[in-house]
Amino acid sequence: MHAYRSHTCADLNASNVGDTVRLSGWVHRVRDHGGILFIDLRDHYGITQVLADPDSAVFSALENVRSEWCIRIDGEVNARAPELVNKNLPTGEIEIFIRDMEVLGASEELPLQVFGEPEFPEETRLKYRFLDLRRETLHNNIILRSNVVSSMRKRMGDIGFNEFQTPIITASSPEGARDFLVPSRQHPGKFYALPQAPQQFKQMIMVAGFDKYFQIAPCFRDEDPRADRSPTDFYQLDLEMSFVDQQDVFDTIEPVIKGVFDEFGKGHPVSQDWPQISYKDAALWYGTDKPDLRNPIKMQVVSEHFAGSGFKIFASLLENEGTEVRAIPAPKGGSRKFCDRMNAFAQKEGLPGMGYIFWRDQGEGMEAAGPLAKNIGPERTEAIRQQLGLAVGDAAFFLGGKPAAFEGVAGRARVAIGEELGLTNTDSFEFAWIVDFPMYERDAETGKVDFSHNPFSMPQGGMDALDADDPESILGYQYDLACNGYELISGAIRNHKPEIMYKAFGIAGYGQEEVTKRFGGMVNAFTYGAPPHGGCAAGIDRIVMLLADEQNIRQVIMFPMNQRAEDLMLDGPSDATNEQLRELGLRVIPQED
Repeated sequence: MHAYRSHTCADLNASNVGDTVRLSGWVHRVRDHGGILFIDLRDHYGITQVLADPDSAVFSALENVRSEWCIRIDGEVNARAPELVNKNLPTGEIEIFIRDMEVLGASEELPLQVFGEPEFPEETRLKYRFLDLRRETLHNNIILRSNVVSSMRKRMGDIGFNEFQTPIITASSPEGARDFLVPSRQHPGKFYALPQAPQQFKQMIMVAGFDKYFQIAPCFRDEDPRADRSPTDFYQLDLEMSFVDQQDVFDTIEPVIKGVFDEFGKGHPVSQDWPQISYKDAALWYGTDKPDLRNPIKMQVVSEHFAGSGFKIFASLLENEGTEVRAIPAPKGGSRKFCDRMNAFAQKEGLPGMGYIFWRDQGEGMEAAGPLAKNIGPERTEAIRQQLGLAVGDAAFFLGGKPAAFEGVAGRARVAIGEELGLTNTDSFEFAWIVDFPMYERDAETGKVDFSHNPFSMPQGGMDALDADDPESILGYQYDLACNGYELISGAIRNHKPEIMYKAFGIAGYGQEEVTKRFGGMVNAFTYGAPPHGGCAAGIDRIVMLLADEQNIRQVIMFPMNQRAEDLMLDGPSDATNEQLRELGLRVIPQED
């Protein structure tokens, strides 16, 4: 017999009754039922119930066994009595009477319990991640992640893509986040960087003539953590294609993502038609460029109904250039109590509040109620109701000013309204492409123009588009894929012509010499017959987070950092030794408290 097991803890069933078997695993829990010891023995594959009574030669040794000890047992497979069959377990028809037992690894007192998965502070869970990973939910999440990656690889290979690996140690590149710098021992005073993305390399793969590239790529960004973002590293399905336009990229990646969500989405419906929504419309309708389309609410501009009205706050705002009033329809939200709650929500978000109107039945017909209705009069309120398509029992909320100042709050209010009124479908995956991103944005304080998205994108209209008087009016062939309020994919048709690249970077304040210095390798490659090309990258961590129905990305990463970008298990980041610093020609300057 094998030294550790003849079967896994998920293999045995009624057909094995009478067999002598050997299992190894962890003690999931111990139960003492009147002198009979029952142990749920767990391994990677499942759980098997094993037991011993005083007739067993190892009964006294088993009495010392505790949760999460790693043990090997030999025994005989017995059938459970019909009334004791556990239909929730594949092994629920049988149990094993223990004849022999060996402790393979004893456990100290546990800092967190595995059985039952009770709540523990995240810091404890991360410090003892090796124990946390034994828990069923987290264990299953990590297996799900492995299966998703495997499925992605197969699907990409099936449609003619080749997987290539790009360097991990490279040069610094502006990708919109901070680099992790790596000092060079052989070149004192100079630094490599961990790649924020394989952007330049995958574009040069296209120049090299490989046509269809993909990679499960590690990316490194020194970012502040969020629930849907790791503060250090993440993985993405990275792909690039030659001789394609924007629609070709969509047509290529959509079946891959749909297939993954159909395969692992636990039967939840996956939207079949993925609308293409301009960035401008997404901001207007949803207050975000990653809208959750499970929520049917669309915001609308209603400025004309407040211009010159009796509601002086909005009427005065609209006298200023660049201002508008937007409405958030709230079907079924027509009660003063609900309207007051949403007003309080806006105040918590840092706004003075949200104006509202709700429509109620007064017996003799519909009446518009609320402070705004009184100020603007029945004619205007009726025009608003008709524009928004609302009826008795419905409400609408209003925000005004420069859109950039209130758009984010409006988007969050839309989400809150949809959830509280039960309008949001929580049982599906709804996708949408966000397209026509502006190439540039202007800093409100300094007036400086910079790239708003990927700096390597082709402007819509090519070189001629870059002659626009207002850089913020220039659109790029840039796109994101949103699902249920998360950005899952970002990509672009690339700028493959050096003269357009120099001009595009010039608008953002980068001189030709600086562009050549920073991106000399790619610019040089583009002078040797670069093909038109484009691609995208899908965030694997976020995809698995959605499929696992988790709210925090750390629940689908095997060994994540904490909120302060610390590895509590291995105590990183750590101090460098004096010898290491000398080899690198570095000196650490102590930070003042």
